[in-house]
Amino acid sequence: MSKSTFRILFYIRKNQVNKEGKAGIMIRLTVNGEIAQFSSKLDVEPDLWDVNSQKMQGNSLKARRLNSLLEDVRTTLKNHYHDIEVHEAYVTAEKVRNAFLGITSRQQTLLELFRSHNEDVKKLVGISKSAATYAKYDRCMRRLEAFMQSKYRIKDIALKEITHVFITDFETYLRTECGCNENTSAKFMQTFRMIVIGEKNNGWIFADPFVNYKIRLKRVDRGYLTEQELQKILKKKFTCKRLEQVRDVFIFACFTGLAYIDVRNLTKDNIRTSFDGNPWIMTARQKTDTAVNVPLLKVPQAILKKYEGKLPNGLLLPVLSNQKLNSYLKEIGDLCGIGKNITFHTARHTFATEICLQNGVPIETISRMLGHTDVKTTQIYAKISNTVIQRDMAKLAEQLAVFEK
Repeated sequence: MSKSTFRILFYIRKNQVNKEGKAGIMIRLTVNGEIAQFSSKLDVEPDLWDVNSQKMQGNSLKARRLNSLLEDVRTTLKNHYHDIEVHEAYVTAEKVRNAFLGITSRQQTLLELFRSHNEDVKKLVGISKSAATYAKYDRCMRRLEAFMQSKYRIKDIALKEITHVFITDFETYLRTECGCNENTSAKFMQTFRMIVIGEKNNGWIFADPFVNYKIRLKRVDRGYLTEQELQKILKKKFTCKRLEQVRDVFIFACFTGLAYIDVRNLTKDNIRTSFDGNPWIMTARQKTDTAVNVPLLKVPQAILKKYEGKLPNGLLLPVLSNQKLNSYLKEIGDLCGIGKNITFHTARHTFATEICLQNGVPIETISRMLGHTDVKTTQIYAKISNTVIQRDMAKLAEQLAVFEK
C-alpha cells in the first residue's frame, strides 16, 4: 500500500475579523488531495500574520506564545495522522480532523453485530437456513456474552478491541468454565471467526484479529456397528414398546443412511417408485437442502409396513426427540451387550461402512446417497476395514494370476 501524502496549512480569513480586530486562524488538512478545513480556535491581528511561515511575526512574548500553541496543534495533528495510519489501514483528512476535534465515529460492537446477523438468519429459517443453523449462531453469541461478563466484566466489546489475547481467553473459557471438548470449542471458534471476518469484509474493521490464531479440529473415530452387532439388536425381544420403537427407527436409519431430522420428517410423499420399478426414498436433507435418493431395501420396507397408517400427519415412523432417542439407544446397547457408545448418528456411519462399503458399494455412490456435496465428507463416515482390504486384494490377486503363471 503506497504511503499517503499529508499536509497542514495555517491561514487566516482577513475579511472576517472580530470586535477586537483579530482574524481567526484556520487549519487546512490535505490527505491525498482530500481537504478538510476547520478553526484552530486561535486568532491574530491580520497585519501581524506571516503567510509564508504560517505564524505570527515578531519575537514578542505574545508572538512566542501563539506560535508555540500553533506548533502544538501541528504536532497533535501529525500524531493523530500516524495513529490512524497504523490502526485503521487508510487515512482521510476528515478522520484526522475529527480525531483532533474529539469527534469519534460510533464504534461497532461484537454482540450488536452478532445479534443483527442472527436476526437475519432467523428470518431465513425454513427458506434457506435451518433451525439448527440459527441455534448454532445463537449458542455462540450467548457463550461470548457470558465470557465477557465473567472475564472482563463488560457487556460488549468494540470490534476494533478484539485482540489475539481476547480470542485465546475465549477458547480457554470454553474448555474450562463451559467444559467443552476440543472439537466443540473449535466449532464455537469457527462460528466466532466467521462473524468477525464477515464484519471485516463489511469494512467495520481492517485487520483480522484471527490472523495468528489457528483453529484445530481433532479427528474423531465416530464408530459404527458391525453385522454381528446389528443382528443382536434386530433379534432382541423388548418387553418395553418404547424401546422396540426406538430400535425400529434406528435400524431403519442404519439401512437408509438418513440423518435424524430427515427420518423424523419422512412422509409417504417421500416414498416413490423409481425407474427400476422399486420403492425409493426421495427427499432433500434439511441441513443442506441436497437431494437424497436411496433405494428402500427389504429391512426398512418391513419397518415402514409395521407402522403403516398408525401415525398422524402422514408421518411414517414414531420418532422421539434426539435426546430421548440417544438415551434409549444407550439402554438398548447395554441390553444387547454392545460395549459401544451408540447414538442415532451411529446409524449413518453404519450405513456408510457396514451396509454399503463392506458390500462393495463405491464411495462415490455412498456419498450421493448420504447427500454429501464432497466425497471428502463421506470419507469421515466410511472406514476401510480389514475385510474390505482382504476382498479387494483377493480380486487383485486373481487379475495378477497371469503374471504368476
